[in-house]
Amino acid sequence: MIRGVRGAITIQENKEEEIIASTKRLLNEMIQANRISPESVASVFISVTDDVTAAFPAKAMREIEGWTYVPVMCMKEISVSTGIKLCIRVMMHVNTEVAQTEIEHVYLEEAVLLRPDLKK
Repeated sequence: MIRGVRGAITIQENKEEEIIASTKRLLNEMIQANRISPESVASVFISVTDDVTAAFPAKAMREIEGWTYVPVMCMKEISVSTGIKLCIRVMMHVNTEVAQTEIEHVYLEEAVLLRPDLKK
């Protein structure tokens, strides 16, 4: 069965180094919290708010050993006036037998405001 594993993080500045480092931190936390191997991942979508333009956050995944062949796509988040700024979101589609209620979604920095009900 394929399950979605969600995550999000905010950055302080629209700089390439920060985008890559923050995305890598988020991905690593999602991977560790859910014991995800690259072979179990069908695809990964990464969205960014309009103010994140200095780099493709997907580049961070390419820096994680063993994740070179995982399909990843970057896209723009819907621009909502009340939305969180400087935000990077990840949706990882994972083949797993883990129940949906047991998936650990990861929200870091100001992104915890997106889903405070999922904070563990």
